[in-house]
Amino acid sequence: MTDVRHTVIDSPYDPLTLVAVDGELSRIHMTEQRHRPAEETFGEPDPRPFGEVIRQLDAYFTGELTDFDLLLRLIGTPFQLRVWERLRLIPYGETRTYGELAEALGNPGASRAVGLANGRNPVSIVVPCHRVVGAGGSLTGYGGGLGRKRRLLAFESGAEPDALF
Repeated sequence: MTDVRHTVIDSPYDPLTLVAVDGELSRIHMTEQRHRPAEETFGEPDPRPFGEVIRQLDAYFTGELTDFDLLLRLIGTPFQLRVWERLRLIPYGETRTYGELAEALGNPGASRAVGLANGRNPVSIVVPCHRVVGAGGSLTGYGGGLGRKRRLLAFESGAEPDALF
């Protein structure tokens, strides 16, 4: 049987709900997020499993951290897991297109499937799905909303949000 716990923290991008399974970060949910599961699946409220997660998120939001080093318990299909692992390789402040990710995964025709897997990323920000853009660099879908995506990309690049896209 698995032990599921959650806590809610403040962030510059609205409250974030952190969910741990057996002490490992499994999900981060934003308010009004697409594909947000029912709150009954978040487990008992308990901030104890999240000390290092909160420390690293705070450091990220203050610009002191550009690469997360956390134990993750990601649950998805083998293809989704490959996409999410590839997302973690996109450097801070940079973007990649869905097509570039598909090609890097060895399947150049799978950009649509990459987009679907990207949209199901359970730990946004830590696994930086916001760094994926459409062909030609266009701003496209984000489970947390395009406004948040624009703000995250602007934050990482040091630009004003309105200056992007």
